[in-house]
Amino acid sequence: MSRRLIPRAPLLLVLLLALLLFGVGFAVQALWWIAVIVLVVWLLGFVARPGACSGRSGRWYRW
Repeated sequence: MSRRLIPRAPLLLVLLLALLLFGVGFAVQALWWIAVIVLVVWLLGFVARPGACSGRSGRWYRW
């Protein structure tokens, strides 16, 4: 019985590796989109902060 499984083992390993790489690729692409959205929100925060038009140095964060 174990001799029968040995020829299938490399095929299963390749399929598992392909699924793993597909998952990593999807996760990386999703993280890029999240990073772009966060960057846009961060930049909009500087434009839309109180005092941006009046010349005051108002901050929209509490650091």
